[in-house]
Amino acid sequence: MANTAPSLLILGTRGIPAAHGGFETFAEKLALFLVERGWQVGVYCQDDVPAVTRRFRSESWRGIELIHTQVSSSGPRATLDFDWHCVRHAARRPALSLVLGYNGAIFLPYLRLAGRKIMTNMDGIEWRRPKWSWPVRSWFWVNEWIAAWSSHRLVADHPVIADHLATRRPRSATAMIPYGGMPIRMAPAKPLARFGLESGRYLISIARIEPDNSILTLVEAFSRKRRGMPLVVLGNFSDENAYHRQVKAAAGPEVILPGAIYDTETVRALRFHTRGYLHGHTVGGTNPSLVEALWAGNPVIAHDNPYNRWTAGEAGLFFGDEATCSAAIERLLADDELAARLKQAALGRARSGFEWQAVLEHYEREALALLGLEPEATFAPVEMTGSRRG
Repeated sequence: MANTAPSLLILGTRGIPAAHGGFETFAEKLALFLVERGWQVGVYCQDDVPAVTRRFRSESWRGIELIHTQVSSSGPRATLDFDWHCVRHAARRPALSLVLGYNGAIFLPYLRLAGRKIMTNMDGIEWRRPKWSWPVRSWFWVNEWIAAWSSHRLVADHPVIADHLATRRPRSATAMIPYGGMPIRMAPAKPLARFGLESGRYLISIARIEPDNSILTLVEAFSRKRRGMPLVVLGNFSDENAYHRQVKAAAGPEVILPGAIYDTETVRALRFHTRGYLHGHTVGGTNPSLVEALWAGNPVIAHDNPYNRWTAGEAGLFFGDEATCSAAIERLLADDELAARLKQAALGRARSGFEWQAVLEHYEREALALLGLEPEATFAPVEMTGSRRG
C-alpha cells in the first residue's frame, strides 16, 4: 500500500513560475520534479501590494501549491517581511521546509521551535562580497551562523562552500549538491540579427554589472585592441551607478551593451552561437550562468579562483587581471583548434557534473532522509491544502 504523500515547502525565493534568477529556476524544477514523484509541494511567492488585503492566498499551478504572500513594504524591508510571514505560515504546516539562501535566517529558530524540519541551501558566502557595506556584511555573517545551526541539513552547491560550512558545523551536516542545467543542442540564429551578430563571431558576458563580477576588467581587457568581432555584455546599466558609468566609459567600439534581456529564446540563441563566454565572478559557488554556458558548449574565459576552476574545469582559460584576460581573449579568437577543444570539454563537464536529473534526485534523497522515509517508497496523491489566512 502506498504511503501518504510527503510534503515540502520552498521558502526564500520570489516565487514561481521562474522569472527572477537561479533560485527561482531551481525551485520550479524541483517542485515539478517532486510533484511528478508523488510529493505535495508548496512554493511561497512574494506579492508586492500597496496595502495588505489578504496576507495568504493559495492557487494551484501544474500540481504545485503557490502560496501568494502579500507584503506592502519596499526594498530590503519587503524581503524581511516576506521571509517572516513565510516562516510564520510554514510553522503551521506539517511539511519539510527547504530554505533557499540564508538572508532571512534570523527567523529560522521560530520554525525549528515549531517542530519543523529545515533544509537550507546556503548559497554563496554573501558576507565576503565587497559590494556590501560593513553593517550589511555583518548582517549576512550573523545570519549565516543562525542558518547553519537552525537547519537540520545544509546544502552547499560547490566543494569550496562545503569546506567553508565545515567551519560552522561538522562536515557531516552538509550535502554537496551543485546547480543543474539543460543542454542547448540547437538554437535559431535569427535573434542575432537584432544585434548585428554572426554565429561564432562574437563573445558574450551575462551577469549583474558589479565589481565582484569583474565586468570592468572584462571590458577593459577586450577593448585594449581591435578584435575583429564584438563583445556583447548583457546586464542592467544605470547612469546613476558610478561603476556602470566606468564600464560604459571603458567600452571600445566593438563592445555592445544592449542592457538586460529576459526573452528566453534570445538568450539561448546568444549563448549557443557565441565564440566564447566571459565569466568574471570572483565569489560564490556553482554559478548558474556558468553552468548554462557549459551546457551550450561555450569555451570559457573565467576569473581564476577555486569556484570557477572547479566548475569550468578543462573548458576554461583563466585570468587574474586585465593583461591575462586580454591574452586569453586573443588566444581564443586566434586558435580554432583551441576553441573546438574547449567546446568539447565544456559539454563533457556539463554532462559529468551538472545534470538536472541527478541534482533533483539528490535533493529528494536528502529530503526523504530528513523525513525518515525510504527512497523507494511510493506515495498516494493528496488534495492540495486550501487557501489560508494569517
